[in-house]
Amino acid sequence: MTDIKRQIVDSVPQEGFFGHPKGLFTLFFTEFWERFSYYGMRAILVYYMYYKVSQGGLGLDESTALAIMSIYGSLVYMSGIIGGWLADRIFGTSKAIFYGGILIMFGHIILSIPGSIAMFYVSMVLIVLGTGLLKPNVSSVVGEIYSPEDLRRDAGFSIFYMGINLGGFLAPLIVGTIGMKQNNFHFGFLIAAVGMFIGLLVFVLTKKNNLGLAGTIVANPLSPSEKKKVYTYIGFGIVFLAVLIAVAIPLGFLTFDTFIALVGILGILIPTMYFVVMYRSPKTSTIERSRLIAYIPLFITSVMFWAIQEQGSTILANYADKRTQLNFAGIELSPAWFQSLNPLFIIILAPVFAWGWVKLGARQPSVPTKFSLGLLFAGLSFLVILLPAYFGGSHSLVNPLWLVLSYFIIVLGELCLSPVGLSVTTKLAPVAFSAQTMSLWFLSNAAAQAINAQIVKFYNPDTEMLYFGVIGGVAIVLSIVLFMISGRIQGYMRGVR
Repeated sequence: MTDIKRQIVDSVPQEGFFGHPKGLFTLFFTEFWERFSYYGMRAILVYYMYYKVSQGGLGLDESTALAIMSIYGSLVYMSGIIGGWLADRIFGTSKAIFYGGILIMFGHIILSIPGSIAMFYVSMVLIVLGTGLLKPNVSSVVGEIYSPEDLRRDAGFSIFYMGINLGGFLAPLIVGTIGMKQNNFHFGFLIAAVGMFIGLLVFVLTKKNNLGLAGTIVANPLSPSEKKKVYTYIGFGIVFLAVLIAVAIPLGFLTFDTFIALVGILGILIPTMYFVVMYRSPKTSTIERSRLIAYIPLFITSVMFWAIQEQGSTILANYADKRTQLNFAGIELSPAWFQSLNPLFIIILAPVFAWGWVKLGARQPSVPTKFSLGLLFAGLSFLVILLPAYFGGSHSLVNPLWLVLSYFIIVLGELCLSPVGLSVTTKLAPVAFSAQTMSLWFLSNAAAQAINAQIVKFYNPDTEMLYFGVIGGVAIVLSIVLFMISGRIQGYMRGVR
């Protein structure tokens, strides 16, 4: 371990939170409240956009609202690249977390104030930038508080991951219950803002005693000459972008449709550029190039999987609101509550899957096979949700248990693909591009949601069966193809399992 890493670990009290470093308490609750605010806001955001003004919403067209949700999700993951770079080169991860939390909180505060569509877009920009600063960097600090040889490290990340899912589980129940009441969206967004404020409070008040030097050291700081160049480029870039937008909008060149198309192009272009640069780099060895080739079909599979999974906050959220019987067993359900199902099932099933893989040991499926299983479950989750329309028609309300089953099946797929994907990304990454390859993994979600922004407009009650059937069918076909070539992919992985 380098001296600086040793200094960081030595500065962190190593006992104090369930036998883990005290810093895990700070990071657990910071992330818990950030996820509470994020998923609470997201649980009601699409409804806020397309509900009528008389119901407290913005009155947008439904397909437009669904596209905005997808674009928002895509930009959140893209912004993580910027947040990681700023932390590594300019102000460190601790400040990135703080600045990010401030931006997120103000974004939610703006949402909580009744206003114009322009203010709504301002709030989205703040939340996108804030999440890009906070989300990747808080995870990085978790890694800093443990030494590489510390056997508690994996368990610490598991505890941290539980904080994410607890926040994601509780938020739709609380914010969804309050925010979905008549003309109450803005109070729901205010609760999300308060959640982020509590997270910031926890971080600021406990970081000095609990985190020591973790997050305070800039990994690869810019030199004074580099700073001058970078700040100049950033300044010119902002001015150029502002002028471009100011000219393009009045002339009709920059419309909502062209913006969706632009994000869609970036969602595919950015990861493609990552692959090309890493593959062609002289720093990448022959074995590493082979592993990059193996990573390409896994990346494409991940894009297809997340394209289905992320529709839980768009198409399935709309389905819960418009197509689901919300008076069930004497209980009046909120459509926002269904978004608690994903984190709930992960909390229940993640330990089961972890135990299962360990139990199977060397007999467990290969990485490509696990990915094919993940995509198979994703496809099945969409085929399941078209069955109510097949049996009862596309205009009758359906039993909410169909929606519960769909969420359950997609979680089975997520647990086959998501944690495995994180692990194999670190194994297949070229040494010179280890951090960028992790960013590439998260870009698969950005690409997926950029694609979703193009396709959600095809969803309506009349096309419901075709929509779910085509996407679900394509996913299943791709999963079978991946399974058939999994042996060849494994060969390109050159010893990585």
